[in-house]
Amino acid sequence: MTGATSTASVRHEPQLLGQTVVVIGGSSGIGLETARRARAEGADVILTGRTPGRLEQAAEETGALRTAAFDATDTAALARFFQDLAAPIDHVLVTAGGPHYGPLLEMDSAQARDALSDRLVLALEVARNAAGKMRPGGTLLFMGSTGGRRIGHGLGISSAATAALPPFTAALALELAPVRVNLIAPGFVDTALSASLLEDHLEERREELRAKLPIGRVVGPADVAALAVHIMTNTALTGATYDVDGGEQFAF
Repeated sequence: MTGATSTASVRHEPQLLGQTVVVIGGSSGIGLETARRARAEGADVILTGRTPGRLEQAAEETGALRTAAFDATDTAALARFFQDLAAPIDHVLVTAGGPHYGPLLEMDSAQARDALSDRLVLALEVARNAAGKMRPGGTLLFMGSTGGRRIGHGLGISSAATAALPPFTAALALELAPVRVNLIAPGFVDTALSASLLEDHLEERREELRAKLPIGRVVGPADVAALAVHIMTNTALTGATYDVDGGEQFAF
C-alpha cells in the first residue's frame, strides 16, 4: 500500500499591502531599514531626508514611491510636504532629530530651550500636519532613547528631554485617536551615525556591548525596524513606549 504525503506550506501574507508609510529621515540607518521592511510587507514608501543624493540612493534600494528632500526642522517645508501628499497615508515614522549632550552650566538659555524642545516640537509639527492625511488605525511613530534616561556626566539636559517624550506620546495618542501614536526607545544602535560619533572607539564599544548585553550582540537597525513595522501592523498599540536596547539599560 502506498500513500501520498502532502506538505502544507505556510504562506506569509504581506501585512502592509495597500498601505503607505512615510519615513521622515529615511535615507539611512533606522529609517532606511524600516523603509526596506515596510516595502517587504507590501507598503508603498515615501522617504524624506536632507541630502538629495543619499535620498535618491535610498529610494533606489527600497523601491520607494517618491522622495522629498528638505530639513524636517523647517516647519514651513514640513507643512508643504504634507500638503503636497495627494493620497491618504497610513503610518509616519520620525527618525530625524537627536539628543543634545554637554554640561548643563555651559548651555545658554537658548540652547537649553532648543535641547528640551527640539524633538517635541518636531513631533508636534509632524502630528499637526500629518493627522489630516492619515487613515484611522494608522500610527505616528517617534524615536526616544533608553540611554537618555540615565543621569550622568556628559549627558547634560538630554535626560530631561528624553523623560518628556513618553507622556507627550500618551497625551497625543488621546488627542489624535483613532490615529495611533507610539514611541520607540532604542539604546545604542550600530548605524553609520554611531560610527561617525564614536570614530576610532566604535569597535571598542561594540565589544563592550557584546560582552555585557543580555542578548550577547549589538542591536542593529533591523531590530528597531522590526519593532516599528510590528507597531504599524498591530492596531491595539497606542500611547505607549517600546524599548529595544538588548537590555542595555540594565547591563550598565
